[in-house]
Amino acid sequence: MAVRTFKPTTSTRRKTRLEDRSHLSKVSGPRKLTVSKKQRSGRNNQGKITVRHRGGGFKRRIRVVDFKREKFDIPAKVVGFYFDPNRTAHLALLQYADGEKRYIIAPRGLKIGDKVISGEKTDTLVGNSMRIKNIPSGTSVHCVENDPGKGATYGRSAGEVIVVQGPDTSGKYMQIKLPSGEIRLVYADCMATIGQVSNEDKLNVKLGKAGRKRNLGWRPEVRGMAMHAVEHPHGGGEGKGQIGGQTKDIWGNRLGTRTRKNKRTEKFIIKRRRTKNRPYAKK
Repeated sequence: MAVRTFKPTTSTRRKTRLEDRSHLSKVSGPRKLTVSKKQRSGRNNQGKITVRHRGGGFKRRIRVVDFKREKFDIPAKVVGFYFDPNRTAHLALLQYADGEKRYIIAPRGLKIGDKVISGEKTDTLVGNSMRIKNIPSGTSVHCVENDPGKGATYGRSAGEVIVVQGPDTSGKYMQIKLPSGEIRLVYADCMATIGQVSNEDKLNVKLGKAGRKRNLGWRPEVRGMAMHAVEHPHGGGEGKGQIGGQTKDIWGNRLGTRTRKNKRTEKFIIKRRRTKNRPYAKK
């Protein structure tokens, strides 16, 4: 996959880099594999904004993606690749031998007409899915489960790849290295898919103009220094003013402060993605 460039007729067009979707299907996928999506504009079930700067944008439908791959020992054929507006990775449409069709996250290197299969133990070919305990050490995988049967949790974004490190001393867990550099444990019976996630050049995309950002459902941000003192720690003051002290977010947390508080899963982390502690970061 590559990115599209444009003739520099304007300063915006000169810097614009968009996805090359020429290999994707020009027609929409099966309608029955989609469900309607309600626009919530970053609000929860109480009507409170939990994600700021969201709203507007194109209408979308949710693609039902098979993250579990529980159809064991039934071969499937890749019949097409499709764009999903709800994620960075592309989707591959599989047609199983029994006639059922399902979407999966498209791995890099998979082609139309290829055969894939999932099971307890299969060949280590791109697109095949199996128990992570049966995958050789050093293999690149994606769509790794956190709990057996729950569905893929890790390695679902464009270009992500997870490396299988091998079993731990007990044999109950497997060590995996995440794209962030973190090494953690997952249960040996979790499912994982061979290969790297497609659309690896997504990080090189430059939208070029604010209109494309709005079409994706993002609204403008406002600088904290432009707000009143009651709205942001950087606000208030006469004239342009200065921040004074450490940079903070709207809730008063210093930037770089670690907010992870999930003690239940601490035992699964072997090596954290951050090796150096910042002087103002909470431990």
